[in-house]
Amino acid sequence: MYNYQEIQVHLRTKILTMYKRANAGHIACSLSCIDLMIASLILEKTDNEQFILSKGHAAVALYVSLNYLGEISDEELLTFYTEGTRLSAHPSANKFKNIPFALGSLGHGLPIASGIAKANKILKNNDFCYVLMSDGETNEGSTWEAMHFAVKNQLDNLIVMIDKNRVQGFGYLQDVLGDTANPKVWAAIGFEIHEIDGHDVAQIRNTIRHIKSHQNKKPSVIIANTIKGKGVSYMENTIDWHYLPMNDEQYQLALEEVNHQK
Repeated sequence: MYNYQEIQVHLRTKILTMYKRANAGHIACSLSCIDLMIASLILEKTDNEQFILSKGHAAVALYVSLNYLGEISDEELLTFYTEGTRLSAHPSANKFKNIPFALGSLGHGLPIASGIAKANKILKNNDFCYVLMSDGETNEGSTWEAMHFAVKNQLDNLIVMIDKNRVQGFGYLQDVLGDTANPKVWAAIGFEIHEIDGHDVAQIRNTIRHIKSHQNKKPSVIIANTIKGKGVSYMENTIDWHYLPMNDEQYQLALEEVNHQK
């Protein structure tokens, strides 16, 4: 039996430490999606399935998840953001088994994942493909094209997860191009909809298992309501912490707040 809270605190602490050591930003977006990665990449994905991190700016959440799985060592985590590292600010390809593509230019992940799911249908291997997106990149035209492709090709082996934290790099979701991560929008195109709490690991796992247990010729989207900067009060639901690095005082406060959740 997994202790979800223990894993959540452990990985959030590693995320904060890596960003502080590198004096880098994109902290809040990693904190908002780590629970989705725990449920899907760490606990539910099988070895023959693919996981695509479309919101590549949350690379550190991916790196600590792969560290938990033993694919990235503790020593290599120390190289994040340093010269010659394999752990760049956005994931680069051909370095690790579970980072099959270079990603981070938003709007690329869903087209790639849809192509993988289509290939799996042709091969008749019944393997699933997961893709984790930001809500902001649902504004992208390539995302819309891939949505229609997935529905047309009946890709019920595709699991789309949207980290709906409602904050983009330079504004709130509703104020930029509107809420294109709205479940009614995805349902109208033809997706099966699951709207959940994106920080409830048990609920995320149960939703994934439900999707995999009843394929119905519809691609599925998990619209996960999350909090940007989850676990650190001064980062939560703010635009500034999409990019800002932490100073020493902010880092210590963040560690205290995250570890207080044990």
